[in-house]
Amino acid sequence: MIASLPHQAAPPDEPRRPVEDPRHKAKRRALTLLIIGLLIGVPAGYLVISANQSRNSGKDKEAKYSATGLTPGWPSKVQRRLYQVPVPHPADYIAYYETNNWKTSRLYVQFRTNSAGLDSFLGTMGLRRDALKKDDITIGSRDQKISGWNFTGPGPWSGLTRKQKNPAPTQDVVVNMSDPNYPMVYVVSRTVP
Repeated sequence: MIASLPHQAAPPDEPRRPVEDPRHKAKRRALTLLIIGLLIGVPAGYLVISANQSRNSGKDKEAKYSATGLTPGWPSKVQRRLYQVPVPHPADYIAYYETNNWKTSRLYVQFRTNSAGLDSFLGTMGLRRDALKKDDITIGSRDQKISGWNFTGPGPWSGLTRKQKNPAPTQDVVVNMSDPNYPMVYVVSRTVP
């Protein structure tokens, strides 16, 4: 049999604690439950939001890399710098498509700009407008097929090829001047890794 131990009596000079009021007891329990709920709920909510953002990011990347043709919008700054395709401001009707394999990487870009934008684009490449050769379609049929471009509409059409030593990219440029105030520019920039 186990003997019970005596309880230590409260010191005589300490006043006895009053019995807790039931309302106060309910408030204390509610506050405790709220704190526990926040300690569990806030991290759980953060995990749910983070998981959704991560999943959405993956879907965006999947859509971007599974594209099989021109995608409306600006190529990334990294792509523009790597392929040396300086899309001027202002520009609209912008679309791009990138292909990569072990041999050659290509960036297809199209945009419409104004006359000053065309001069700025060519100037950034170290060229002038007189480098464009009339009726010279420098983008080959293979690249036209991949991009979906067809250079048979109203012109005049002009083109140029800017060749550079590897690993710097080589660009084929075709410009549609059917509206001289707003030329449409097509660029294929290819680089050998």
